[in-house]
Amino acid sequence: MLQKLLGASGIDRRDFLLVFGLLFNVFTWYFFLLSLIDEIILRNKMEEGLVIWGAFYLSIIVSSIIGAVLSKRFRGVKFLYSWIALGAIASLLPVLVNNFTVTQLMQVSALLGASFGLGMPSCLAFFTETTKVDNRGRVGGITFLIANLFAALFAFTFSGLSLSTLFIICAVWRVTGLSVHFLKPKKHDSTEVTKTSFVTVLRNRSFILYFVAWLMFCLVDRFEVAFVDYYIKLSNDALFNIMRLIEPVVATVFMLIAGFMCDWIGRKKIVLSGFVALGIAYAIIGFLQISDFSWYLYFIVDGVAWGIFYLTFVLILWGDLSQAGSREKYYALGSIPFFISYIIPQFVTVSFIEDFTLSTAFSLAAFFLFLAVLPLIYAPETLPEKKIELRRLRSFAEDARKAKEKYEEKMKK
Repeated sequence: MLQKLLGASGIDRRDFLLVFGLLFNVFTWYFFLLSLIDEIILRNKMEEGLVIWGAFYLSIIVSSIIGAVLSKRFRGVKFLYSWIALGAIASLLPVLVNNFTVTQLMQVSALLGASFGLGMPSCLAFFTETTKVDNRGRVGGITFLIANLFAALFAFTFSGLSLSTLFIICAVWRVTGLSVHFLKPKKHDSTEVTKTSFVTVLRNRSFILYFVAWLMFCLVDRFEVAFVDYYIKLSNDALFNIMRLIEPVVATVFMLIAGFMCDWIGRKKIVLSGFVALGIAYAIIGFLQISDFSWYLYFIVDGVAWGIFYLTFVLILWGDLSQAGSREKYYALGSIPFFISYIIPQFVTVSFIEDFTLSTAFSLAAFFLFLAVLPLIYAPETLPEKKIELRRLRSFAEDARKAKEKYEEKMKK
């Protein structure tokens, strides 16, 4: 079953389990951290969410850049093992705090963010080096699907426990990531290591084209989140609660679908289709905002878009564009728009929202999303054309074989 999912050109099962174990553990741990910080804010009725989440996400950005530099001083997966141990220790420290103040929670959030960001570029670079370019999408899609399902399961199973107990569980779960030590990876195909600075990465035309499109999407979409949360709660709170549950499910499913499609027809076409679909959904909201149908369409398409973009821009594209020795820097810089975007809704005040009509806000968002498509038109396809053509030939040969078998069976009758 696993070999069918990986395909004929799939990676070795041991390597798959190794990279899957690393990614699965870190993503579920990350989702766990988000829910714990949010739980502390809710239980203590804190209104300073901006500084708390700002400390968390800014810490991730800064530590990712530092980690991309430090990783070069360690060999193999030793840096990843140290990073896992650091995450477990950081997850235990909040147990020492009885009653959180805003300052204490800001410090804890910064610490947890740093423990996540420090090794994330190296983990994603390891994912790229362990997978092949023509199966990178499906491996990432499978990993995200299972990680999201388990994160939801954890949230349901451990709900109602004390914060100290939850942080201990979080630390124990992070430690289980060290179990991948028993799986020894094969030597990678990359023999030449390219030493690249952050400036060199920023001078890469292909990187800039995809980065600009990714940045515009993150900023526009998260900006619209503030408007959606405000207006739809006023008009239809029940619809908002339903779609807030359905949208992540749609995104999770489309991570898997997008993974297979990225390996089949290429990354660029999938990303372009996501931008166009979301732009159309925004335009419909701009004209038909009072319709429940338009809201259903918006949440579903937004979930589809996030499923596509989360997989391609977080896992695949930066690895495709980079070479051995430079991948950590590509991933560190490429993740900045995603984490910055989650701080934006905190700055959008009610008075600012009320200065715009919903129609105006979504019409402007649709316009900027269509502008974001322009860099993608000039961006290269990162899946080699030979791989795409080879898949087409294999598909054609398989269809011809089936047609021949049907014809022979018909002749026998």
